[in-house]
Amino acid sequence: MYFAALLARTEDGWEASDTELDDVETLSDLADLAREASTEDDTVLVLIEQEDGWFGVVRIDGEEDPRIYVSDAAAAARSSYGEILLTDELLGREPGGDDADLDSLDLDGTEDGEPDDRAADDDDDDRDGDTSAESVPHSPVGDPEILDDLGVSSNELRSLDEDALNTIAEALGASEVLETVR
Repeated sequence: MYFAALLARTEDGWEASDTELDDVETLSDLADLAREASTEDDTVLVLIEQEDGWFGVVRIDGEEDPRIYVSDAAAAARSSYGEILLTDELLGREPGGDDADLDSLDLDGTEDGEPDDRAADDDDDDRDGDTSAESVPHSPVGDPEILDDLGVSSNELRSLDEDALNTIAEALGASEVLETVR
């Protein structure tokens, strides 16, 4: 199950809104959606999580490029929402490379239901040509300092797992507003 929300910083604190990602196909679309939530180019955070799988934070500050943090790239790569965040640049790949495994995505926003045990088995040389499992790490990717100035250090962010979004919201002083859209 997925949850996605926008947290927009205002003069009066944080405002949260539930967000639907069904029409979002690219990081640029997501950034545009986030910018629409802010009236004065303030900071907007897009928080996305797949229950017991991974979480991602996208930070938009005005017209600057989005900053991204994903807790588990390999888990996120198996989801359509995670695929939005995992840009070639974030993964250190050449743009337009053909190591995207779109066949593993079920584009209704859910996992295809089959775990990928092949990535954990280093002795299996017959990977059916799947290079995406090899190129996406089973670890965090992105900017771990994305929330440093907001009260969540890079070490704290890397250590989060279950209930990560609530922990982040609590550190920001936004747990009550996030809970209203949950």
